Amino acid sequence: MADPITSHSQRGVSTPAAAPTDNGTRSRALPRWHYLVALAAGAANTLSFAPTPHGGWLQLAIFVFFFAWLTRSTGWKSAALTGGAFGFGNFVSGVWWLYVSMHYYGGMPAPLAGTALVLFSLYLAVYPALAAGVWSFCAGHAQNSAADERAPLSPFAPTWHGALAFASAWAIGEWLRGTIFTGFPWLATGYAQVDGPFAGFAPVVGVYGVGWMVALTAALIVQALLALLPSWRSRRANESRDPSTSADHDAGGRAARGRAPRVAPLAVPAGVALALIVIGLLLPLVQWTTPANAALSVRLLQGNVKQEMKFEEAGMRAAIDEYQQMITSKPADLIVTPETAIPVLAQQLPPNFAAAIRRFTDSTGSALLFGAIGGTITPDGRVVDYTNSLFGVTPGSHEIYRYDKHHLVPFGEFVPWGFRWFVNLMNIPLGDFFRGPPVQKPFMVHNQPVAVNICYEDIFGEEIARTLRENATPAGVLINATNLAWFGDTIALDQHLQIARMRSLETGRPMLRATNTGMTAAIDANGRVIGRLTPYTVGSLDVTVQGTSGNTPYVTSGNNTVLAVSALLLAFGFAFGPGIARRRNGKR
Repeated sequence: MADPITSHSQRGVSTPAAAPTDNGTRSRALPRWHYLVALAAGAANTLSFAPTPHGGWLQLAIFVFFFAWLTRSTGWKSAALTGGAFGFGNFVSGVWWLYVSMHYYGGMPAPLAGTALVLFSLYLAVYPALAAGVWSFCAGHAQNSAADERAPLSPFAPTWHGALAFASAWAIGEWLRGTIFTGFPWLATGYAQVDGPFAGFAPVVGVYGVGWMVALTAALIVQALLALLPSWRSRRANESRDPSTSADHDAGGRAARGRAPRVAPLAVPAGVALALIVIGLLLPLVQWTTPANAALSVRLLQGNVKQEMKFEEAGMRAAIDEYQQMITSKPADLIVTPETAIPVLAQQLPPNFAAAIRRFTDSTGSALLFGAIGGTITPDGRVVDYTNSLFGVTPGSHEIYRYDKHHLVPFGEFVPWGFRWFVNLMNIPLGDFFRGPPVQKPFMVHNQPVAVNICYEDIFGEEIARTLRENATPAGVLINATNLAWFGDTIALDQHLQIARMRSLETGRPMLRATNTGMTAAIDANGRVIGRLTPYTVGSLDVTVQGTSGNTPYVTSGNNTVLAVSALLLAFGFAFGPGIARRRNGKR
């Protein structure tokens, strides 16, 4: 078993047999427990996300360990397997609540639901595996390919270009996971930092940029710590020697172990890592947006309608009656219901409900946003183009506002090609919904424009930023209406609230959440929760919210900044990594 960082050979120790790699050189085989440890570290990383308080610090420690463990790999395959094991451990423990929706509410047999969760987690793990493999080519694999072909390949060594490559590959991998096949960016690294040391970077570079900072800082800390190890100092001392001369190698190793480490290899990366942490802690002092228009009094409703009753005839009538009573019980500038709180077609609203809310809004000056099903009725009476929608009613106006959900949920609101068989295994009322446009006009509450989104649309920060950036009337308040009852009383509720807080940090705008079972909450423009309701209770959250105006750097550029920087750094690694490695090994 090798040390995390070794020389090409250890004094008095024979080199184990090495297997040939794709490029004809040799590499050490890692034991299986190496990947089990990586998997356990990934599972531990789940603890850095909500509901763990201040989990960003825990995440930084885990990433330090993960990168140090990654440096044990000896080729792109072992690096990719290490990253994939870490990712699988993270996802199978972090999104296990999908099993609840498939089995308890979808009626899928437990073995099939468990298998589906494992397969989905394996798919998600492809992206950290890809990131680790790309890093190995930009840093470690390039160095190994330049080593003496007669010696076994050593584990990857932390370097400056390697640290930057790790951060860049990690960020691009997470962006790809949030984009390909409609995307699933849940558990993106940056979300754990909403109360962590890197939260201040969110309005500048977004959630993927925050993850970039976490990965870079962790890699630099590892680089600094390994400079203290005698074996690492021995390696550095021999980089200018011919590695095929064992006498010189051993003499250099003894000399390196006999003197104190150089200051620069330790102090410089440690200083940069500390500077990134300090900057992240100070950036929240910068105000990227300013208060705009009058503050709004808002009521966020939580009906706690049981999911198994939501689409039954009796349950639908009970839900409509319950929300009618909650809406009309007390006035406010804005009242918001959860997603599909009124689970019928908007054109088929019960007349007594429609009349009651119209009287209430006109008499009290309250505006209302309620969730229902949209659709178009053809001349022959057929309903086509069903949508998951929010409808807005304003006092004194008979014009109805409508927002149609744009980013639909696979298997929930549309069936991907070739997966009808999978949907048939679940007893959930599903359909192919019609997609709304990506940028839709805001809902006006008095003189305050409000941007709405539905369900998990708020996990796509670039789309929220685009709505603000491209709208003729940028919103000052964000609203999310959702129904997480599909996932039971699990960590999904806390994780979704944490994601919503990241959207507030990125945009510099308050986010209001009206949910069926929780977490119903109000978040200010600085990402702080200013009020919430207890999950699985019936109630309304009354808050006063101040809207803002202006664009953060992230709203202006979206993910373009972190993607451009990452692509350039990876291109540098691919182009110049082998040359840097050859010079470090005394070759030309």
